[in-house]
Amino acid sequence: MKKFDIKKSDPKKLKLLEVFENSFPDRDYEITHEAEEFTSVCPKTGQPDFGKIIISYIAKEKCVELKSLKYYLQSFRNEGIFYENVTNRILDDLVKVIKPKWMEVVGEFTTRGGIHSTITAEYWEGD
Repeated sequence: MKKFDIKKSDPKKLKLLEVFENSFPDRDYEITHEAEEFTSVCPKTGQPDFGKIIISYIAKEKCVELKSLKYYLQSFRNEGIFYENVTNRILDDLVKVIKPKWMEVVGEFTTRGGIHSTITAEYWEGD
């Protein structure tokens, strides 16, 4: 059986993410971004995987800039990575960059072999 390298954060990918100051750091409000055309590659078959990534968070001092988020998500286009790994990696990377109070990343992947997969990863400040 082939071994798969489960990478943590990629410094090149992290550099793609830009932030801006949260104008309301004392107010808890939820921000949600949906990327409906997310693609990556199945590491076992080499076939493309398609899905929607939903990122929700309560900002503290920083918010993620959308154009940089788009480029970051597109950087997975040719990467062989399992659904579970990419969902958790996106969460880890965004938490490192914006340090939110709370964040949830949901990966809703299209049906393959009759199975639809949804992966949810969550972070709470202080975890």
